[in-house]
Amino acid sequence: MNCLLDTCALIWLVNDAPELSLEARGACANANALLYVSAATAWEMALKHARAKLSLPGPVFDWWKRALARHVLLELPVTADIAIASTALPPLHADPADRLLIATAQQHQLTLLTPDLTIAKYPNLTTLW
Repeated sequence: MNCLLDTCALIWLVNDAPELSLEARGACANANALLYVSAATAWEMALKHARAKLSLPGPVFDWWKRALARHVLLELPVTADIAIASTALPPLHADPADRLLIATAQQHQLTLLTPDLTIAKYPNLTTLW
């Protein structure tokens, strides 16, 4: 199963935090799976870091590059197709970053690793937590 990590899942994976569920941890440890992160997650993290709502050991850019290398994560861009698709989703979730992640997972047919129960309600989306 190839997976897209949401922002929480990425941070908890990198920090080896207990909040990362056993199922999500297993999916991340699967040697046959490809793990992806969205550029939207980097954007969300940078916004939160700039507002002092997210503490990181150093600049976001450095943390991001180390996280991708250490965990062999593949970065997906936010394309025009993804941006437009995110606006056409049902109005279940107002967070633009989450809507971009949902559209990315749908477009690339990835399982979205997220603890967000609202996201799990979207049609044509597989989630795991």
